[in-house]
Amino acid sequence: MFQYQMPLRVYIEDTDAGGIVYYVNYLKFMERARTEWLRQAGFDFTTLYKAHCIFVVKHADIDYISPARMDDLLQVTVSIDKMARTYIRFRQAVRRENDILCEAVLKVGCVDQRTMRPTPMPGELKSVIEQKNNPGMPTK
Repeated sequence: MFQYQMPLRVYIEDTDAGGIVYYVNYLKFMERARTEWLRQAGFDFTTLYKAHCIFVVKHADIDYISPARMDDLLQVTVSIDKMARTYIRFRQAVRRENDILCEAVLKVGCVDQRTMRPTPMPGELKSVIEQKNNPGMPTK
């Protein structure tokens, strides 16, 4: 299964008064990684916007395991757990070297930006995702 990794440094703005990453910032780190994963696949915000497609988090199940601290170098991973017509379920983790600090399963829906209603993902995007997730398999 395809997995995207994004390096990330912890800055003071990411931490609380104790120098530990504030819990909600893990979700921000994961959002950045998903955005970069899409960009790498050829779908930046402008491309999706022109297709009237935006992605919104529908559900997040997150487990905080160990704290990250100021100046840590982290890796944020993105992999696809399931893809349906109108959503993708991602598995993501934030690691420091070999230690998992936080992991989550996020259901992200594709929504028509004009109506804010669920809509099928653009065919080209779905094909690219399927190809990345199943290398060697022909796209439909």
